[in-house]
Amino acid sequence: MVAYEIPVFNYVLRMVGDRSLAEDLTQEIFLRIYQGLPGFSLRCRFTTWLFQVAKHRVLDELRARERKPHAVVTLEDLPPLEVVDAPPERVEAIDAVWRAVALLNPDLKMALLLRDVVGLSYTEIADSLEITLATVKWRIFKAREEVQLALEREGIEIEVTRPQRAVLSDAT
Repeated sequence: MVAYEIPVFNYVLRMVGDRSLAEDLTQEIFLRIYQGLPGFSLRCRFTTWLFQVAKHRVLDELRARERKPHAVVTLEDLPPLEVVDAPPERVEAIDAVWRAVALLNPDLKMALLLRDVVGLSYTEIADSLEITLATVKWRIFKAREEVQLALEREGIEIEVTRPQRAVLSDAT
């Protein structure tokens, strides 16, 4: 289970935006996993089940937050993410990306984080979030689009590299 601790923590942290709360939630998630292991069936992959538990716990926390009055925290009050040996403009761009991700609605944010931070496949995300594969693809597309638009509004350009397809020529 140690191999899953960092991906789950990073996912939870990006969903709730509070390091201390993310640590607590991550512990709760692993406690629930440990307690639920006897009932775990091999109908799905372990990672799918793990992120289903994480999703449900995070959503419970987000719903509880909506019901409670909370203090307003500005982005300036949040500790900055440290990027080792990155040029200042790159650090600014990375911070802008995370600010844009933080503004996404939870459905889009969950799908994007599971794909781009945790590294799950589209099928694993669909199983973890209990949605269709088409919905996963749409949410990730929409989340990336919204992040890109937010970056453009801030005047930040991010170079997106996509794998190039091989071009076959008929050299006869």
